[in-house]
Amino acid sequence: MSNRVVCREASHAGSWYSASGYTYCGACAAHAYKQVDPSITRRVFILGPSHHVPLSRCALSPADIYRTPLYDLRIDQKVYADLWKTGLFERMSLQTDEDEHSIEMHLPYTAKAMESHKDEFSIVPVLVGALSESKEQEYGKLLSKYLADPSNLFIISSDFCHWGQRFRYTYYDESQGEIYRSIEHLDKMGMGIIEQLDPMSFTNYLKKYRNTICGRHPIGVLLNAVAELRKSGLEMNFTFLNYAQSSECRNWQDSSVSYAAGALIVH
Repeated sequence: MSNRVVCREASHAGSWYSASGYTYCGACAAHAYKQVDPSITRRVFILGPSHHVPLSRCALSPADIYRTPLYDLRIDQKVYADLWKTGLFERMSLQTDEDEHSIEMHLPYTAKAMESHKDEFSIVPVLVGALSESKEQEYGKLLSKYLADPSNLFIISSDFCHWGQRFRYTYYDESQGEIYRSIEHLDKMGMGIIEQLDPMSFTNYLKKYRNTICGRHPIGVLLNAVAELRKSGLEMNFTFLNYAQSSECRNWQDSSVSYAAGALIVH
Protein backbone atom coordinates (compact mmCIF):
# COMPACT_ATOMS: atom_id res chain seq x y z
CA MET A 1 0.00 0.00 0.00
CA SER A 2 1.68 3.23 -1.09
CA ASN A 3 0.89 6.70 0.20
CA ARG A 4 1.76 8.37 -3.07
CA VAL A 5 -0.01 11.71 -3.55
CA VAL A 6 -1.90 11.78 -6.87
CA CYS A 7 -1.87 15.16 -8.63
CA ARG A 8 -4.09 16.23 -11.48
CA GLU A 9 -2.15 18.53 -13.77
CA ALA A 10 -3.60 21.80 -15.13
CA SER A 11 -3.87 20.12 -18.54
CA HIS A 12 -5.77 22.90 -20.33
CA ALA A 13 -3.53 25.77 -19.17
CA GLY A 14 -1.96 27.52 -22.14
CA SER A 15 -4.55 26.26 -24.62
CA TRP A 16 -8.04 26.79 -23.16
CA TYR A 17 -6.84 29.53 -20.87
CA SER A 18 -3.56 31.33 -20.27
CA ALA A 19 -1.85 33.69 -17.87
CA SER A 20 -3.32 36.61 -19.81
CA GLY A 21 -6.94 35.63 -19.13
CA TYR A 22 -9.83 33.60 -20.51
CA THR A 23 -10.63 34.35 -24.12
CA TYR A 24 -14.42 34.03 -24.13
CA CYS A 25 -16.06 33.35 -20.80
CA GLY A 26 -13.66 35.15 -18.44
CA ALA A 27 -15.29 38.53 -17.98
CA CYS A 28 -18.71 36.92 -17.66
CA ALA A 29 -17.73 34.37 -14.99
CA ALA A 30 -15.99 37.07 -12.94
CA HIS A 31 -19.41 38.52 -12.05
CA ALA A 32 -20.25 35.31 -10.17
CA TYR A 33 -16.87 34.95 -8.46
CA LYS A 34 -17.19 38.48 -7.13
CA GLN A 35 -19.96 37.14 -4.85
CA VAL A 36 -17.64 34.68 -3.05
CA ASP A 37 -16.81 35.41 0.59
CA PRO A 38 -13.46 33.71 1.27
CA SER A 39 -13.65 34.44 5.00
CA ILE A 40 -16.49 31.95 5.56
CA THR A 41 -15.87 29.45 2.73
CA ARG A 42 -14.13 26.26 3.84
CA ARG A 43 -15.19 23.83 1.11
CA VAL A 44 -15.78 24.43 -2.58
CA PHE A 45 -17.95 21.88 -4.43
CA ILE A 46 -17.43 22.07 -8.20
CA LEU A 47 -20.01 20.25 -10.36
CA GLY A 48 -19.14 19.97 -14.03
CA PRO A 49 -20.61 18.01 -16.96
CA SER A 50 -18.79 15.12 -18.62
CA HIS A 51 -17.90 16.01 -22.23
CA HIS A 52 -15.73 13.05 -23.21
CA VAL A 53 -16.84 9.86 -21.48
CA PRO A 54 -20.33 8.39 -21.38
CA LEU A 55 -21.43 8.54 -17.76
CA SER A 56 -24.90 7.85 -16.42
CA ARG A 57 -24.03 8.64 -12.79
CA CYS A 58 -21.65 11.04 -11.05
CA ALA A 59 -17.94 10.40 -10.67
CA LEU A 60 -15.25 11.44 -8.20
CA SER A 61 -11.60 12.14 -8.94
CA PRO A 62 -8.75 9.73 -8.11
CA ALA A 63 -6.52 12.74 -7.33
CA ASP A 64 -5.56 14.26 -3.97
CA ILE A 65 -4.34 17.55 -5.41
CA TYR A 66 -5.55 19.67 -8.33
CA ARG A 67 -2.77 21.85 -9.72
CA THR A 68 -3.58 25.37 -10.96
CA PRO A 69 -1.30 28.08 -12.40
CA LEU A 70 -1.71 29.93 -9.06
CA TYR A 71 -1.37 27.26 -6.34
CA ASP A 72 -2.39 23.67 -5.64
CA LEU A 73 -5.92 22.89 -4.43
CA ARG A 74 -6.53 20.02 -2.01
CA ILE A 75 -9.44 17.61 -2.43
CA ASP A 76 -11.51 17.11 0.73
CA GLN A 77 -10.98 13.40 1.34
CA LYS A 78 -13.38 13.34 4.29
CA VAL A 79 -16.32 14.53 2.16
CA TYR A 80 -15.18 12.19 -0.63
CA ALA A 81 -15.24 9.26 1.84
CA ASP A 82 -18.81 10.17 2.85
CA LEU A 83 -19.88 10.37 -0.80
CA TRP A 84 -18.21 7.01 -1.61
CA LYS A 85 -20.19 5.36 1.17
CA THR A 86 -23.48 6.14 -0.56
CA GLY A 87 -22.58 3.80 -3.45
CA LEU A 88 -23.86 6.41 -5.92
CA PHE A 89 -20.50 7.49 -7.31
CA GLU A 90 -18.03 6.07 -9.80
CA ARG A 91 -14.30 6.77 -9.77
CA MET A 92 -13.03 8.45 -12.92
CA SER A 93 -9.54 7.66 -14.19
CA LEU A 94 -6.86 10.32 -13.94
CA GLN A 95 -6.84 10.39 -17.76
CA THR A 96 -10.59 11.16 -17.88
CA ASP A 97 -10.09 13.80 -15.19
CA GLU A 98 -7.27 15.53 -17.10
CA ASP A 99 -9.11 15.31 -20.46
CA GLU A 100 -12.19 17.03 -19.03
CA HIS A 101 -12.19 20.85 -18.98
CA SER A 102 -15.52 21.61 -17.27
CA ILE A 103 -14.16 21.51 -13.71
CA GLU A 104 -10.63 22.70 -14.49
CA MET A 105 -11.86 25.94 -16.06
CA HIS A 106 -13.11 27.00 -12.62
CA LEU A 107 -9.97 26.16 -10.64
CA PRO A 108 -7.97 29.36 -11.34
CA TYR A 109 -11.06 31.47 -10.48
CA THR A 110 -11.54 29.48 -7.28
CA ALA A 111 -7.86 29.87 -6.38
CA LYS A 112 -8.01 33.62 -7.09
CA ALA A 113 -11.27 34.21 -5.19
CA MET A 114 -9.97 32.23 -2.19
CA GLU A 115 -6.39 33.55 -2.28
CA SER A 116 -6.62 35.40 1.03
CA HIS A 117 -7.54 32.12 2.79
CA LYS A 118 -5.68 29.68 0.58
CA ASP A 119 -4.60 27.30 3.35
CA GLU A 120 -8.05 27.13 4.92
CA PHE A 121 -10.22 25.45 2.31
CA SER A 122 -10.52 22.26 0.26
CA ILE A 123 -12.37 21.35 -2.94
CA VAL A 124 -14.92 18.66 -3.81
CA PRO A 125 -14.90 18.09 -7.59
CA VAL A 126 -17.86 16.06 -8.95
CA LEU A 127 -18.15 15.04 -12.61
CA VAL A 128 -21.84 14.85 -13.50
CA GLY A 129 -23.03 12.38 -16.13
CA ALA A 130 -26.11 12.39 -18.38
CA LEU A 131 -28.50 11.89 -15.48
CA SER A 132 -32.16 10.90 -15.69
CA GLU A 133 -34.65 13.18 -13.92
CA SER A 134 -34.89 10.75 -11.01
CA LYS A 135 -31.08 10.63 -10.68
CA GLU A 136 -30.89 14.43 -10.69
CA GLN A 137 -33.38 14.32 -7.83
CA GLU A 138 -31.38 11.65 -5.96
CA TYR A 139 -28.07 13.54 -6.21
CA GLY A 140 -29.82 16.83 -5.40
CA LYS A 141 -31.25 15.31 -2.23
CA LEU A 142 -27.87 13.88 -1.26
CA LEU A 143 -26.00 17.16 -1.79
CA SER A 144 -28.68 19.37 -0.21
CA LYS A 145 -27.26 18.95 3.32
CA TYR A 146 -23.91 20.28 2.07
CA LEU A 147 -25.63 23.18 0.28
CA ALA A 148 -27.36 24.13 3.55
CA ASP A 149 -23.99 24.64 5.27
CA PRO A 150 -22.86 28.28 4.87
CA SER A 151 -19.19 27.23 4.88
CA ASN A 152 -19.76 25.33 1.62
CA LEU A 153 -19.65 27.09 -1.74
CA PHE A 154 -21.19 25.39 -4.79
CA ILE A 155 -19.85 26.15 -8.27
CA ILE A 156 -21.87 24.84 -11.22
CA SER A 157 -20.00 24.67 -14.52
CA SER A 158 -21.97 25.28 -17.71
CA ASP A 159 -22.06 27.23 -20.94
CA PHE A 160 -25.38 28.22 -22.47
CA CYS A 161 -26.45 27.84 -26.11
CA HIS A 162 -23.97 26.29 -28.56
CA TRP A 163 -25.44 27.54 -31.84
CA GLY A 164 -24.46 26.65 -35.39
CA GLN A 165 -24.13 23.75 -37.79
CA ARG A 166 -20.93 22.55 -36.11
CA PHE A 167 -22.96 22.06 -32.92
CA ARG A 168 -25.90 20.57 -34.87
CA TYR A 169 -28.20 23.14 -33.29
CA THR A 170 -29.77 25.89 -35.39
CA TYR A 171 -33.02 26.84 -33.63
CA TYR A 172 -34.14 30.24 -34.95
CA ASP A 173 -37.19 32.28 -33.99
CA GLU A 174 -37.40 34.87 -36.80
CA SER A 175 -39.76 37.07 -34.81
CA GLN A 176 -36.75 38.01 -32.61
CA GLY A 177 -34.82 39.57 -35.53
CA GLU A 178 -31.17 38.60 -36.16
CA ILE A 179 -30.09 35.05 -35.24
CA TYR A 180 -28.05 36.24 -32.24
CA ARG A 181 -31.16 37.98 -30.86
CA SER A 182 -33.10 34.73 -31.15
CA ILE A 183 -30.31 32.91 -29.29
CA GLU A 184 -30.32 35.54 -26.55
CA HIS A 185 -34.12 35.29 -26.22
CA LEU A 186 -33.91 31.50 -25.94
CA ASP A 187 -31.09 31.65 -23.38
CA LYS A 188 -32.80 34.33 -21.30
CA MET A 189 -36.00 32.28 -21.26
CA GLY A 190 -33.96 29.42 -19.76
CA MET A 191 -32.21 31.77 -17.32
CA GLY A 192 -35.59 33.09 -16.14
CA ILE A 193 -36.75 29.53 -15.53
CA ILE A 194 -33.58 28.70 -13.55
CA GLU A 195 -34.21 31.82 -11.44
CA GLN A 196 -37.62 30.35 -10.51
CA LEU A 197 -35.67 27.43 -8.92
CA ASP A 198 -38.15 24.84 -10.19
CA PRO A 199 -36.42 21.70 -11.53
CA MET A 200 -39.48 20.49 -13.47
CA SER A 201 -39.88 23.77 -15.37
CA PHE A 202 -36.21 23.62 -16.40
CA THR A 203 -36.57 20.00 -17.55
CA ASN A 204 -39.65 20.94 -19.61
CA TYR A 205 -37.83 23.91 -21.16
CA LEU A 206 -34.96 21.63 -22.24
CA LYS A 207 -37.39 19.07 -23.69
CA LYS A 208 -39.23 21.74 -25.64
CA TYR A 209 -36.33 23.74 -27.09
CA ARG A 210 -33.41 21.26 -26.80
CA ASN A 211 -31.17 24.22 -25.94
CA THR A 212 -27.56 23.00 -25.96
CA ILE A 213 -26.73 23.96 -22.36
CA CYS A 214 -23.79 21.65 -21.63
CA GLY A 215 -24.17 21.83 -17.84
CA ARG A 216 -27.89 21.07 -17.84
CA HIS A 217 -27.42 18.06 -15.53
CA PRO A 218 -25.26 19.87 -12.93
CA ILE A 219 -27.85 22.69 -13.03
CA GLY A 220 -30.60 20.06 -12.59
CA VAL A 221 -28.80 18.61 -9.55
CA LEU A 222 -28.50 22.08 -7.99
CA LEU A 223 -32.18 22.89 -8.62
CA ASN A 224 -33.18 19.60 -6.98
CA ALA A 225 -30.93 20.31 -3.97
CA VAL A 226 -32.63 23.70 -3.65
CA ALA A 227 -36.11 22.12 -3.93
CA GLU A 228 -35.18 19.73 -1.10
CA LEU A 229 -34.04 22.56 1.18
CA ARG A 230 -37.09 24.67 0.43
CA LYS A 231 -39.28 21.88 1.82
CA SER A 232 -37.70 22.54 5.21
CA GLY A 233 -38.40 26.27 4.92
CA LEU A 234 -34.97 27.54 3.85
CA GLU A 235 -35.29 30.68 1.75
CA MET A 236 -33.16 31.04 -1.36
CA ASN A 237 -33.00 33.14 -4.46
CA PHE A 238 -31.03 32.87 -7.69
CA THR A 239 -30.09 35.86 -9.83
CA PHE A 240 -28.23 35.98 -13.13
CA LEU A 241 -25.64 38.73 -13.11
CA ASN A 242 -24.21 38.68 -16.64
CA TYR A 243 -24.76 37.26 -20.12
CA ALA A 244 -22.45 37.18 -23.15
CA GLN A 245 -22.00 35.49 -26.54
CA SER A 246 -18.65 34.56 -28.11
CA SER A 247 -19.82 36.24 -31.36
CA GLU A 248 -23.02 37.58 -32.93
CA CYS A 249 -24.52 35.06 -35.37
CA ARG A 250 -26.14 36.64 -38.41
CA ASN A 251 -26.18 33.81 -40.95
CA TRP A 252 -26.28 30.01 -41.12
CA GLN A 253 -22.50 29.71 -41.51
CA ASP A 254 -21.88 31.45 -38.18
CA SER A 255 -21.56 29.78 -34.79
CA SER A 256 -21.40 30.97 -31.20
CA VAL A 257 -21.36 29.85 -27.59
CA SER A 258 -23.30 31.76 -24.93
CA TYR A 259 -22.16 32.36 -21.35
CA ALA A 260 -24.13 33.31 -18.26
CA ALA A 261 -23.06 33.97 -14.69
CA GLY A 262 -25.38 33.90 -11.71
CA ALA A 263 -25.43 33.47 -7.96
CA LEU A 264 -27.63 31.49 -5.58
CA ILE A 265 -28.00 33.12 -2.18
CA VAL A 266 -29.24 31.04 0.77
CA HIS A 267 -30.85 33.23 3.45
